Amino acid sequence: MRWVLPALFGLLLCSCSLRLPVEPYPESAATNRIAAKKKEKIDVWMHADKYHTGMIFDYDWLIDSGYIAPPGLGSPKYVVVSWGNTDAYSENGIGSIPIMAQVLFTPTKSVMELIGFDRSAAEVMPQHRLWKGEFPVPRGLHLAHFLNQCSQMDENGKPVIVRPSSWGEGVQVEGRFNYFIPRVCNIWTAQAIEALGGEIQPLRATTPKSLVKQILKEENGFTLIHDGINSN
Repeated sequence: MRWVLPALFGLLLCSCSLRLPVEPYPESAATNRIAAKKKEKIDVWMHADKYHTGMIFDYDWLIDSGYIAPPGLGSPKYVVVSWGNTDAYSENGIGSIPIMAQVLFTPTKSVMELIGFDRSAAEVMPQHRLWKGEFPVPRGLHLAHFLNQCSQMDENGKPVIVRPSSWGEGVQVEGRFNYFIPRVCNIWTAQAIEALGGEIQPLRATTPKSLVKQILKEENGFTLIHDGINSN
């Protein structure tokens, strides 16, 4: 039976792309007022616990960059964004062996969670480690394009809300792409950083530890700003 998990892993890699199959933002379209601000930089953050990673963005910048926000977020200063299996983000979680088997061995539905806040990230997420990076303002166009493609849209062109967020004041929206192992939350985070202009190899970013090694490289420029409480 030792061959079962490696075989299933290999089958998924062969039959499905590790990456979320999004289209890159067309460079020819990057000519609006944000793209003109070539020298301006903006802070972004990555957060992580032992298994999970996500991103934190300036909300106004995200909207100005073209992100289509779901109803109900209000006008926060920052927004935490992450992606994953819909059962894992539900109130009951992955509460049974059949659901666990389904999540482990088959493509499943996904959600993207967005939670707005106005305080510092370390206050809102004290148990998570936090890294800060700095990227050109125009890269928001590419990021917003990526996030928009990750959401299932309704007939009005707005993200479809699945349920309230698992914590805080936010929402979970229906994902367009299936979750499966090894296409996990950390792959989504890696692609978000790529959209910002970071140099990431998603195949080497399936765990928080392996992703952190990459964001700390000089070309990506993230620095640890909060070591978390009981983060290990």
